[in-house]
Amino acid sequence: MVCYRGGSILNSSLPISIIALSVATLLLSGCSAFRMSTEDVQPEDLEHYRAAYDASDMRKITTAVVDKILTSSFLAGQSSPPIMTIAGVENRTREYVDTKNLTDRMRTMLLQSGKMQFVNTARRKDLLDEQGYQAANVNPDQMAEIGAQAGAKYMITGSLTQMTQQTGKQVRLSKQRLNYYKLTMEITDLTSSLIIWTTEEEFARNESVPLIGW
Repeated sequence: MVCYRGGSILNSSLPISIIALSVATLLLSGCSAFRMSTEDVQPEDLEHYRAAYDASDMRKITTAVVDKILTSSFLAGQSSPPIMTIAGVENRTREYVDTKNLTDRMRTMLLQSGKMQFVNTARRKDLLDEQGYQAANVNPDQMAEIGAQAGAKYMITGSLTQMTQQTGKQVRLSKQRLNYYKLTMEITDLTSSLIIWTTEEEFARNESVPLIGW
């Protein structure tokens, strides 16, 4: 591909050798100014491109919730790291949101703190299959004991909601859209079914969309 600005190369007063060299250089470079490029970005430096929920929001609200749990009176009242399970976060927004990504990050941070333990509910079938295999095929001295799995005492659940406002129809150069999100997280005692701790994290972002553009 040859990229040039102005008049035709054929009509140039430059010597043919210079023109040929210029064309060869452009062909070898592939017109780098028009090629796609990439660069590494640190997750903590992610920017918002739209008003919608994004990875930066996920990192921010999960960190905030985990910080609140770790400093909560609920956790301070535990004599040992409580055994937990995460049932998931209900997506009540108008968008696709990978809520498991959100809860996975919370679980990782809480587990790494050493102040909570988690049962692997997502792999229960795999665990039972492995125990069944071991019971039939493994040396009894090395076999995982059946019926000795730890049981969770508390369950973490939550919901992510969204409200959107935008400017009405009128003469303007751009359209304004405001997205508001709220993440509610709660901890429930599995014995009593009582909610024993809850918190909320909210954020909003305004987006200006030009009426003419691409």
